[in-house]
Amino acid sequence: MDIESTPLKDCYLIYNQLHGDHRGFFMEAFNQPKFQHLGLTFQLQQINVAKSKKKVFRGLHFQLAPFAQTKIVFALTGSVIDLVVDLRKNSSTYLQHFSVQLDTPDKALWIPKGFAHGYMTLEDDTIFQYAVDAPYHASSERSLRVDDPMLQISTRFPDALISPKDLNAPSFQEIEHEL
Repeated sequence: MDIESTPLKDCYLIYNQLHGDHRGFFMEAFNQPKFQHLGLTFQLQQINVAKSKKKVFRGLHFQLAPFAQTKIVFALTGSVIDLVVDLRKNSSTYLQHFSVQLDTPDKALWIPKGFAHGYMTLEDDTIFQYAVDAPYHASSERSLRVDDPMLQISTRFPDALISPKDLNAPSFQEIEHEL
């Protein structure tokens, strides 16, 4: 396993080793001692899997403290443009965003607590996995509009299929006081 820094503080790309042959592949997707050796603390609490057709956008989602989640996300099949926004007020990358294409199961994104997360699928039957270190907590869940001008997100999602909940998500200014 190797990790690579992204432009956002504490957010990393993770590259796992695929062992493959004509039959398929095997991959160790999570190994606690290896993560600890790399300085990444993660206590797995829940694994979520979503299957979506092409052009589905999910996000931008996060949970408020003390129920905030660190996430490890990757595409099991298909591909996504993954997008994160740093919402940590004391961070040197506060309100900055980063996007990356995740299109192989050996490439994952480490998203620390305090980040909003979303993704758009690029292929039909994309299966996306989230490993999180805190369970879902409905009353602390929040969403942000991906097109909020305050966030200045340069990645565009034309013709995206977005849920009514995400289309009606509040603006950053409406929830900033909760961060």
